[in-house]
Amino acid sequence: MTFVTDRALSQSAVAFDAVEQALAAFNRLTVNDRLGVLWEVYTRMGNGVTPAATGAARLQFAQGLLDQVKQLSHEEQLRFMGDLVNSYSTPMTRAYGILTNNTKLAFWYQLAEMMQSGEVIPVPLGYKLSASARQVFSSIVTLEFGQQIAVLRRIVIPMGYDPLA
Repeated sequence: MTFVTDRALSQSAVAFDAVEQALAAFNRLTVNDRLGVLWEVYTRMGNGVTPAATGAARLQFAQGLLDQVKQLSHEEQLRFMGDLVNSYSTPMTRAYGILTNNTKLAFWYQLAEMMQSGEVIPVPLGYKLSASARQVFSSIVTLEFGQQIAVLRRIVIPMGYDPLA
């Protein structure tokens, strides 16, 4: 019986290491590469992200912020996304910072949807991830679904600026 427990612990440690490695690699990317990886992840696995975020139904709490983003110029939208990634303190990044963890996951999904529809600055035509960003993206998509969600959570939750932290 100890063998099964040791094996399960070993598998958990390997899964944790894979998540940590993907997260560390993501954090070493440039801001633009981070945004590119998020775009790719959300467009390729977005349908699974929203149901996995049990609080996604609370997206109405982020709707005001999403509406503000839509009102910005494309340049300002891109700056806002960069400010989120860099955790700069602005009124909009503070609004993001106080969202619940699941709402943050759903926020990025909705942002990707708005980019795809053209409501928000789209990814440039013919955009390709850099070699390092492709490597990070590949490491994320090869993870099991639960691990992918864990990586996404660990990426989007600390973004923005939480004035209460």
